[in-house]
Amino acid sequence: MSTDPEIFDRALWRRRRDRALPRFAEHDFLFERMAADIEDRLDFVSRSFTRALDLGTADGRLARRLRARGIPTIACDPGFAAAKAAGGIQCDADRLPFADASFDLIVSVGLLDGINDLPGALALARRALKPDGLFLAAFCGAGTLGALRSGLLSGDGGPAAARIHPQIDVRAAGDLLSRAGFAMPVTDTDRVTVRYASPLTLMHDLRGMAATNRLRDRAPPLSRPDLAAVFAHAAGVADADGRIAERFDIVHLSGWAPADSQPRPARRGSGRVSLADALKPKSSE
Repeated sequence: MSTDPEIFDRALWRRRRDRALPRFAEHDFLFERMAADIEDRLDFVSRSFTRALDLGTADGRLARRLRARGIPTIACDPGFAAAKAAGGIQCDADRLPFADASFDLIVSVGLLDGINDLPGALALARRALKPDGLFLAAFCGAGTLGALRSGLLSGDGGPAAARIHPQIDVRAAGDLLSRAGFAMPVTDTDRVTVRYASPLTLMHDLRGMAATNRLRDRAPPLSRPDLAAVFAHAAGVADADGRIAERFDIVHLSGWAPADSQPRPARRGSGRVSLADALKPKSSE
């Protein structure tokens, strides 16, 4: 695990996830999209799974859907109430309490963008998988909330950095999967655009998702001048009908725990035809 100073407030995130749980379904459109996409990806996997972990269960829907598929599933979440509601375990993704090779499927929705030690969390997930076990995850990555971020920067300059979370782009996510030891890593992005009537409507959604600022060194709440600057910026970028288009870039990850049965690249120098010969233009007859 990393020894670097933690940037996210763990206790605050637990409280916010628990606070959001009773009305989570009113603000769950991103979570539902990510969960549905993970289900779709599972449909393309020809093998069966015997034990799964839902990492960051939120309201437990993905765990319930996996169980409905006949896959025994353990749920865990940083929030105590969320974990309890799903009949699961409270824990952080970078402090997993599970033994090595405990699962053959691990899924995670909307969690990994708020982890203090993401490389460590991925390494723990890979270790918790049995050989040839599958890891599927989705979270909001680089490019998300571009309009709101610009508004915050226009309002207070320097202090805005204490309100803006660091974001992970799709290429870095793929590198982290490889670094954690996953085989056949794949990453891709799903861009979602949502039109809001005002910045307050967007902030209400973020609060309902437990996605507001949880930095340890966070700035104080927005002042009236800050809010005025955010609204002025929003008015300047609004569509003709006055609505603001906000962007959410969902990063999807997939990788397999290494196994001897998996396909491997051919040994260097084992090819029978050189690349140079293969690329030579064919002579006309």
